[in-house]
Amino acid sequence: MRSWTASWPCPRRADLPVLTVGCGVNTDACGDSAMKGDLLLLSSVVLLLRVVWGCPEKCQCHPASGSVDCGQRGLAEIPPDLPPQTRTLYLQDNQIHQLPASAFRSVPQLTTLNLGNNSLSTLAPGAFHGLQHLQVLNLTQNSLRSVESRLFRSLPRLRELDVSANNIGHLAASLGECCRNLTVLAVQQNRLQQLDRALLESMPSVKFLFLKNNLWKCNCHLVGLKLWLEKFIYKGGVMDSVICVSPDTWKGKDLLKIPHELYQPCPSPSPDLESSQVPLGSAPWAVPRSPESHSAGEQEHSECELKPKPRPANLRHALVTVIIGGVACGILCLLMLVATIYGCTYAAITARYHGAPLAQTTEPKKTEGKELLDSSPA
Repeated sequence: MRSWTASWPCPRRADLPVLTVGCGVNTDACGDSAMKGDLLLLSSVVLLLRVVWGCPEKCQCHPASGSVDCGQRGLAEIPPDLPPQTRTLYLQDNQIHQLPASAFRSVPQLTTLNLGNNSLSTLAPGAFHGLQHLQVLNLTQNSLRSVESRLFRSLPRLRELDVSANNIGHLAASLGECCRNLTVLAVQQNRLQQLDRALLESMPSVKFLFLKNNLWKCNCHLVGLKLWLEKFIYKGGVMDSVICVSPDTWKGKDLLKIPHELYQPCPSPSPDLESSQVPLGSAPWAVPRSPESHSAGEQEHSECELKPKPRPANLRHALVTVIIGGVACGILCLLMLVATIYGCTYAAITARYHGAPLAQTTEPKKTEGKELLDSSPA
């Protein structure tokens, strides 16, 4: 305030010293006028800020940081008079039920939006239209049943998406096409049973993934997620856990700790099977079901459950077994060949050394017999 008082010097009087910087504290009349000037200036600045920012009545605005706090104000809708320079908007702990199209058109510079702990159940397809700079979106503790990809098409810079503690039962694979720059994805405490591996593969920048407390069904359809998570952790990604809820065989088990060999391959749908209307429960790959499970409905029969196999299905183990067996057979055949050659060689040498004397001893006998024949009378 010194600069402002210096520009408004007090009138010179004979009984007052000349002020070169501003009104002194020891002067009475000048001090009163300076104080009034300061108050007038302060009120003018506050009024000017309110005019420029247009801060809603129930919110608190912080122009220096560009944030507006409208949390815990009992709001049922987005305030219409938000300051256009807002970069951070807090709307958590209110009673907002829905977001209309272009609900945040008055704050195009928004980078952080917190809508946690409201009653959101419906989001218009263009609810976030115009938020080209939004990086952090918090939608936790609401009543969302689905999250469509078109919701985020206008958010090219979105880095963090938190939809935890909702009623989401499915995430479409097309969601990744609109969220390729995501580094944090949180979907804890929802109703997810499966998660398409293609969705995660379309988010190459994800470093933090939170999947805990869902209704994970650890059957053949979750093998793709298991393989992707193993690769994700190997590359340095951070995640919590995927705890199986069904079937009973793996209830309470960590998906990443279940061996690959215990998963049955998912059957591909066959037109012949559909035309013949053969129940899937009679197929060779189906798991025997109890009478109670048969009464659950046709949908249960169409899902493939996993069960322990009585024999190893790992191709690598089979190849190792074949290689070891082949090597053993080859060594055995080689030993037999060596033994045969050694036996034949030994027999030939023995016959050579023992066959010559025998030939000499038999030769005189033949000569004597010949002589006797010759000496016999004609």
